[in-house]
Amino acid sequence: MKRLLLALLLAVAAMPATAIRPDEILADPALETRARALGKELRCLVCQNQSIDDSEADLARDLRKLVRERLVAGDSDPEIRRFLVARYGDFVRLDPPLRLATAVLWFGPAVLLALGFAGIVVFLRRRPETTAPDLDPADRARLERVLAEDDKR
Repeated sequence: MKRLLLALLLAVAAMPATAIRPDEILADPALETRARALGKELRCLVCQNQSIDDSEADLARDLRKLVRERLVAGDSDPEIRRFLVARYGDFVRLDPPLRLATAVLWFGPAVLLALGFAGIVVFLRRRPETTAPDLDPADRARLERVLAEDDKR
């Protein structure tokens, strides 16, 4: 019994982690393969860092159903992508195309990192220097006497 449970646990752990529910799977394996490929290209608009195949969000489930409905209706993969981009914008794609409108998605993190680095450099250059003040001649002579006496000991 323990071996059976261990084998079952290992089998479940080896399965790919997807949020697709059994009622969403298409009967036609070719269409289901296309649906899975499209699902891995599309971003969950709720989670934003997961594909719709990996997300448990209700919107991701709705998008998975929509993709499958359009596949059954006979739409091609590019037609489905165009439909979703028209409805949700380029952000729905995990790998959005490089355009002026998506430049923030592509270059935003690098620009923010560069601005942060520049801000640190400016801060470090503008902070006041912590140099010791100059001693007047009387204090300098007294310091030299004290240091000379210390060297004799």
